[in-house]
Amino acid sequence: MDAEREALQSTAYLEVQTFCQKHGLMFEVVDLRWGIRDTEATDHLTTELCLEEVDRCCKESIGPAFVALIGDQYGPCLVPSQIDEKEWEVLRARLTARPSDLELVARHFRRDENAVPPAYVLQAPGTGEACEPEEATLSSVLCSGAQEARRLGLITQRQWHRYHRSAIEWEIERGLLSSEDRDQRATVFLREIQDLHKHILEDCALRMVDRLADGCLDTDAQSLLSNLKAHITDVHPGVLKAHRLPWSRDLVNPKNQTHARYLKELGEQFVARANHQILEHLRELDMARQEMAWLYQEIRHHLWQSSEVTQTFCGRQKLLARLGQQLRQDDSKPHTPLVLFGVPGIGKTALMCKLAEQMPRLLGHKTVTVLRLLGTSQMSSDARGLLKSICFQVCLAYGLPLPPAQVLDAHTRVVQFFHVLLHTISCRNFESLVLLLDAMDDLDSVRHARRVPWLPLNCPPRVHLILSACSGAWGVLDTLQRVLPDPEAYWEVKPLSGNQGQEMIQLLLAVAKRTLSPVHTDLLWASLPECGNPGRLRLAFEEARKWASFTMPAPLASTSEEATHQLCARLEQTHGRLLVAHVLGYIVSSRHGLSEAELKDVLSLDDEVLQAVYRDWTPPSKELLRFPPLLWVRLRRDLGYCLARRPVDGSTLLAIAHRQLVQVVRERYLSGSERAERHGVLADFFLGTWSQGTKKLITLPLVGKPLNLDRKVAPQPLWFSDTVANLRKLKELPYHLLHSGRLEELKQEVLGSMSWISCRGISGSIEDLLDDFDLCAPHLDSPEVGLVREALQLCRPAVELRGMERSLLYTELLARLHFFATSHPALVGQLCQQAQSWFRLCPHPVLVPLGGFLQPPGGPLRATLSGCHKGITAMAWGAEEKLLVIGTQDGIVAVWDMEEQHVIHMLTGHTGEVRCLKVFAKGTLAISASKDHTLRLWNLLSGQEKFTIWDGSSKNLTGPQIWSLHVDEAHKVVYSASGSKINAWSLDTAELVFRILGDASDPWMCMAVLDSQSTLLTVSRDGVVSLWNSATGKLQGKQHVSSIKETPACAVSVQKQGKLVTGFSNGSISLVSSEGDRLLEKLPDAVRFLVVSEDESLLAAGFGRLVRIFLADSRGFHRFMAADLEHEDMVETAVFGTENNLIITGSLDALVQVWSLSEQGTLLDILEGVGAPVSLLACCGALVASASWQSSSFKVWDLSNAHRPRAPAPFLDRTGLTAVSHHGSYVYFPKIGDKTKVTVWDLAEGEEQDSLDTSSEVRCLEVAEQHKLLFTGLMSGVVLVFPLNSRQDVICIPPPEARKAISCMSLSKHEDRLAIAYDNIVLVLNISPGDPCPLIDGPSMTNGDLFLYECANSKAFPLEAHRSRVTCVEVSHKEQLLASGSEDALLCLWDLQACKRKFEMNYTSSYCRGVQCACFSKDDKYVYVGLKDRSILVWSVLDGTLLTVQFVHAVVNRIIPTISGFIAPTRHGYLIRERFQCLLARASQQDPHKNFKKAVWMVKSRQREALAAAAGASQDLESESAQGNESKSNKCSQVCLIV
Repeated sequence: MDAEREALQSTAYLEVQTFCQKHGLMFEVVDLRWGIRDTEATDHLTTELCLEEVDRCCKESIGPAFVALIGDQYGPCLVPSQIDEKEWEVLRARLTARPSDLELVARHFRRDENAVPPAYVLQAPGTGEACEPEEATLSSVLCSGAQEARRLGLITQRQWHRYHRSAIEWEIERGLLSSEDRDQRATVFLREIQDLHKHILEDCALRMVDRLADGCLDTDAQSLLSNLKAHITDVHPGVLKAHRLPWSRDLVNPKNQTHARYLKELGEQFVARANHQILEHLRELDMARQEMAWLYQEIRHHLWQSSEVTQTFCGRQKLLARLGQQLRQDDSKPHTPLVLFGVPGIGKTALMCKLAEQMPRLLGHKTVTVLRLLGTSQMSSDARGLLKSICFQVCLAYGLPLPPAQVLDAHTRVVQFFHVLLHTISCRNFESLVLLLDAMDDLDSVRHARRVPWLPLNCPPRVHLILSACSGAWGVLDTLQRVLPDPEAYWEVKPLSGNQGQEMIQLLLAVAKRTLSPVHTDLLWASLPECGNPGRLRLAFEEARKWASFTMPAPLASTSEEATHQLCARLEQTHGRLLVAHVLGYIVSSRHGLSEAELKDVLSLDDEVLQAVYRDWTPPSKELLRFPPLLWVRLRRDLGYCLARRPVDGSTLLAIAHRQLVQVVRERYLSGSERAERHGVLADFFLGTWSQGTKKLITLPLVGKPLNLDRKVAPQPLWFSDTVANLRKLKELPYHLLHSGRLEELKQEVLGSMSWISCRGISGSIEDLLDDFDLCAPHLDSPEVGLVREALQLCRPAVELRGMERSLLYTELLARLHFFATSHPALVGQLCQQAQSWFRLCPHPVLVPLGGFLQPPGGPLRATLSGCHKGITAMAWGAEEKLLVIGTQDGIVAVWDMEEQHVIHMLTGHTGEVRCLKVFAKGTLAISASKDHTLRLWNLLSGQEKFTIWDGSSKNLTGPQIWSLHVDEAHKVVYSASGSKINAWSLDTAELVFRILGDASDPWMCMAVLDSQSTLLTVSRDGVVSLWNSATGKLQGKQHVSSIKETPACAVSVQKQGKLVTGFSNGSISLVSSEGDRLLEKLPDAVRFLVVSEDESLLAAGFGRLVRIFLADSRGFHRFMAADLEHEDMVETAVFGTENNLIITGSLDALVQVWSLSEQGTLLDILEGVGAPVSLLACCGALVASASWQSSSFKVWDLSNAHRPRAPAPFLDRTGLTAVSHHGSYVYFPKIGDKTKVTVWDLAEGEEQDSLDTSSEVRCLEVAEQHKLLFTGLMSGVVLVFPLNSRQDVICIPPPEARKAISCMSLSKHEDRLAIAYDNIVLVLNISPGDPCPLIDGPSMTNGDLFLYECANSKAFPLEAHRSRVTCVEVSHKEQLLASGSEDALLCLWDLQACKRKFEMNYTSSYCRGVQCACFSKDDKYVYVGLKDRSILVWSVLDGTLLTVQFVHAVVNRIIPTISGFIAPTRHGYLIRERFQCLLARASQQDPHKNFKKAVWMVKSRQREALAAAAGASQDLESESAQGNESKSNKCSQVCLIV
């Protein structure tokens, strides 16, 4: 059936493979008789292997598992490879009468007393022996003996079958007939040649049937074949696919059309049958699929592995007892994790599995035990998957809510969830939880790590964590000892005793049904004197189990390394060094392992291997060339337990199970250029270089000329279907391109491919993408790779907020990298071009970036991080350890490693909001104060709580909370202050040193400990200054603040001067000391905060929207700069840079501003916060963290390049009063620090081009693009008109009434009229000469009101009001429609002809905060809407459908339509340029926010409502034509428009 085999290989297998790949399945063909010689095909070992493979396929395959091709040959009956002793005696007795036959059988079989029970083993023929005729005679002799024994009833029917069945019947029996359910996954193709019996004596016919040794027809074999066919037809008719061919002498000739048609039909039937079986089974799986199937599969995998390991467990009873005692002692108190360590192979895994098995007995039957053998499955190979599976399993076990999607989106949140989950379980005071994590060395994230962020370093009561790790150069023990310094946490696993080692060997032999003769036993233990290493014992067993009693093997190696080399040498001797070297080399070189199908494909691409395989015979096909699968299966069988099977991405991967063997493989087979060569072939395979029919040249030894043959390897597209990604390629290819030295291909195919980036991100996560770049970047001297990597890092907040989606990823990267497309064309430019090409073909409505407008890489933003907690209330750096400690509203103290950008501890214990944090002891300790009236001291390195102090005099939680902390490291005292008391506590003992009680009627507002004077100073609400001894708490004196009758609002101590700088409610700043007080400054507004620089040379005072800077002098401080630093909103906080050259300020409008003090207050940068008021800033070197009480996220900025101009430089506007001209070439906005001037910013050059003087504060700006005019509305009520192309002729439009400030202005769409809105009147002007224009009195309005003004008659018509404040109104270009938006995210579309609302378009999400601005597209088909949640929406005017949503990271204050889209200036200082593309405008049903979490959009049509209502219910406003009318929102919205 060679022709049939080749036909299936040529086309059918590839079709089924493609079909499987589209459904996320891997297709593997196991045809052990392909590509080998006939003698090997009928070898008894081959048959054994075939039967084993049939069992494996039936067990593992979810679709077709067995395919048989039956022609007219039955094949020879097999000689059993082993005969049991009792059966042998029966056969020998039947052959006694025939001495020659008995001698023949005895010569080929030898008794092996090491088998249990003893057995007779078939001997392999010697080198050069002609075995075929003798083997046929041997088979005949055994058949006759078995026949007679069966007749006498001495053997069973099944025993008789062992001598009277051919290989094909054994395989059909195993794959089809042995089980009733296997017919659903089996197929038998039957070829019957009509009239063959009439031509049976012809040579061409005899080649198709069984023949005897003399060439005659084997009638017995033909009879057995007929019986087999009949049995299949009777029992499983549904699996039979019969093909009846007419007789022809050249039947198997490829040119025979009948035969060619038969082969084609065979292939089509195979494909149809296989695809049907796959779909049927997938349907069954879908019906039976459990919601948490992935988790149950993971749990079952580790339980199965554990049961396998513990089968031969022995010894360790004392260690198990001690561990159990330790667990019971720790169960009721906080404790450190336990670490079991020892050299490789010492038995740590077996001990962990046994411990898991005994846990219910040790801690109670309700104990929840979670076991993970790390590295043995996909989810246990990296920290992200590991924590996810543990969190789900623990939540299910305890009936707790599962981790929500928002948590799973970010690894840092999963870490935080995990820490909080452990404390939640502890607080339940119910069942204990035990987590056992074996082989920490197999977690990539732990190797060479400075910290292990997810690892709890302190376990709460009833929660236990047990780890295992290798000692010596192999493992991560050093890492664990750094993060877990407690020596009592470490338990060494020592070697077994000699007796225990012997017991282990006996257990292994018993399981394998083997024993050892006394001679072999002596030889074994002579090689292993007092060996107690279970790994070494297992290696010795694997060798000893092969010893037959009649052989005398060589002595075993004495060490594990020598034994491993001995194993490799034995494999080389059996299978050839080249094959062993390449197979093991490929497995070790793979990143996560290789499936068997992948390995056979890779070997089929390896010319060296193929040349060695086909050295003595030619391949069976002239069109294709493959590696014979039998050779791999033989090697796999001999590797035995050295191979581990790991479920990864829906398939099973092979990996080396033992580190010692991995090391030996690297030494023997992967030194020098061999390593790169192995990676190179793997890279070719995962690239798909030689797939899809691409042929590869090879010269085979027996051919002597180059052959161009198809290797038939699996295709490797990025996507198998629209939803199924090629996960294996995504994970393996970068690794192999890197290690094969093909760096240019790495950049082109992976790092510089948008298809790759999007596939990797969508099928995995943003962390997977960043991992790939982190893997490759150190080996590439390419700044472009760094830019792309940083751009991906900047994408993370959008992905976490909105979910990973292709258009989001393309938009994010294009809008960030477009700035560098010209300067870095090779990689960045290529990525941008690919993104643009994708957008051009995108079938869904989408906004296409035409330039860069998101913060580019290379800027100051280092990370945006978030956690599973509420708003952030306190923040402090531990500079020496690069730790950032944050306190939250829900009482959590989170410790972040800012180098790794991971949470390393979630410190729980507080039950109220954390109010204060102090980090000290070189960044290793922190103390926190909470609203729950407790102080807690934490070790930041270990995560342990050192002690808790109850700081309240009673349990009354409604009393004044702690608002101030001071740590005196020299005297080891911490001082805490509240409104009515001050406590001093010892940092060593947590005991109270003293307590000072104050007057509740005059509570203290400020407190400082002046260390240099040993004085504690307080200022009360009524201005009483009290001085206390800081060591004893004794009162030293009292005084009143002189000449200030205000309430203290804030204070900061200046240790060097021994003073307390105090700010008051009416703006006074006073220097208070033991010697008295002195007024420093009188500010025009209340002092909101006071901060000093690290060296106390600078002081900053915040008041209103301003910050004033003071410089220290001999008398205290004096004003440093003439001008104050001004924000657009109330200033909340400030911090000085480490070198005093910068001050960073944060305000209520969520902006962070960076000022240069060395340049007298020059604004260097405006940074967008987290979308909430900036209430906290903390500085550590060049790093600044900003946070808000209203957000769980915080940002970290690197200001080391603050003085260096960035390309492109954003325009620094904070007001939102921007105007744009020359199609986006120039931006106009009020000048920073002087709002009486207008900055003209050249976007192309990234610099200020000009400044326009207005002499009064600018309130609004409008540009008439056609007339090239800039209108500036001023506080004085005047409108100045500047020609854009000239600065000479400025027109002044005076206000209608004196001292009327302008609220806003609006231009008509044709730029012929200008409306100017004052407090309660609207002035309408003709821009070109014409009739006088009216002055319209505004009606009385409330929030949400809308009015339509008719200018001709100066009348106002009310429109239906919004439910909240109107924020924008915009008219269509044809002046027939009006859009109005409000703070509740409602956008209303109005028909101006009928003065009626047409649509209500409402968009709500968990982040939405209302409409900011809107505009119509040039053709009036769409409305572009900017939301306050930093998104842009596109609505259809036709039916109100939401077409697309885009997150732009910044608030957009104005949208200006263009021919194909719009431009919009943002708060980040960039100009958005986008094209709106809607290729299939109404055909596409793409959900615009399918990945937007908790987003809902709703449209209400007034037309539909009117039809549903009673006839005539519509309201008639009796208005005239709306042409020439003017629409204006309420005065609070400060927007007006001309129609």
